Amino acid sequence: MSSKALILVGGGTRGTRFRPLSLDIPKVLFPVAGRPILSHALSALTTVPTIKEVLLVGFYDDAIFKDFLADAAKEFPQFTIKYLREYTALGTAGGLYHFRDVILKGNPDKFFVLHADVCCSFPLKEMLHMAEEKAAKAVILGIRVPTQVASNFGCIVADPATKKVVHYVEKPETHISNLINGGVYLFDKSIFTTIREARDARHEAAVASPIGEEGGEILRLEQDILTRLSQDDGFFVYETRDFWRQIKTAGSAVPANALYLQKLFQLDPDAPNLAKASATILPPVYIDPTAIVSPTAKLGPNVSIGPHAKIGAGARIKESIVLDDTEVRPGACVLYSILARGVKVGNWARVEGTPTPPADHLSTVVKNGARVHTVTILAQDVVVGDEVRCQNCVVLPHKEIKTDVENEVIM
Repeated sequence: MSSKALILVGGGTRGTRFRPLSLDIPKVLFPVAGRPILSHALSALTTVPTIKEVLLVGFYDDAIFKDFLADAAKEFPQFTIKYLREYTALGTAGGLYHFRDVILKGNPDKFFVLHADVCCSFPLKEMLHMAEEKAAKAVILGIRVPTQVASNFGCIVADPATKKVVHYVEKPETHISNLINGGVYLFDKSIFTTIREARDARHEAAVASPIGEEGGEILRLEQDILTRLSQDDGFFVYETRDFWRQIKTAGSAVPANALYLQKLFQLDPDAPNLAKASATILPPVYIDPTAIVSPTAKLGPNVSIGPHAKIGAGARIKESIVLDDTEVRPGACVLYSILARGVKVGNWARVEGTPTPPADHLSTVVKNGARVHTVTILAQDVVVGDEVRCQNCVVLPHKEIKTDVENEVIM
């Protein structure tokens, strides 16, 4: 059985919720647990030996992925990786339909479709097994979440015995189910018939939004296609009990970082660049080999330190992502935060967010009657002065913080 995989990477006009981090680097290339988000999906695809080609679909400029594709070709020699650039935003289903000839080249029996901004264990082999066992046309990854947040996602109603999907609603206004769409799919080629039918129905209803020379329209996989699939036979859900998290907002990168580091530490505590447990290391902690970390700095748990970062004596870092060329000076404290490239945190300064369990799927909290970010984010080249406290703030690039700030967006 031959198969392919597609990863939906979006484009430059999307990912606005990931700002200010996406001002410097596309969200899918942002490092989480020491690797670009996109690399985690590629690693998962290596578990399916029949995958020989991976297609990235989006509308970023081609140059964005040039270096990444060169590095990925060396890291993942088992399959070829190509970038298919949309001429304009086509929607998640519209992009698939536009490149259908490329996807179907070689006549693959099935193909995976992954959203790049999903953090999970990617149970692809299990989904493939279900598809074969059920003779399924489509399999969707499902995950249980707390009822109070379920309506923020696509909700699935499935037969508890057969796992056949009988109803699907994207972000329902009332409670439907706490089994939600995990953003990973396995389709056969009949999906293109379903997309074409959805497109034709749009034209007939005279609500189409014409784009491109083919006269198509923006078609969204979740809103336009999955609902239609649930009305037919052959659509099943594989429910995972392992970790799962969307990486939509900038702050959601911190719990995703924790989940990936914890999984890596469980599977291989001796993995490269994972620091050994000690009096100053509470694992899991990822430290790039080019980073300089004082032996008296205390790191962890769930910390990633990027290339050429400098961590000073007595510094404390917990539940945070520290990117390349960042400096955390002696005595400083960084908790539940993201320090982007080139950030400088002064002596005895304190940069902190608010702890939230990853299972909460929340990126904001209410403080003093106002909704604020749970994670403090310092964008590129921000400078925090000595002995300054910065709590629950988002700071845009090239700013200098000289006095204590709390619950603010600093532009």
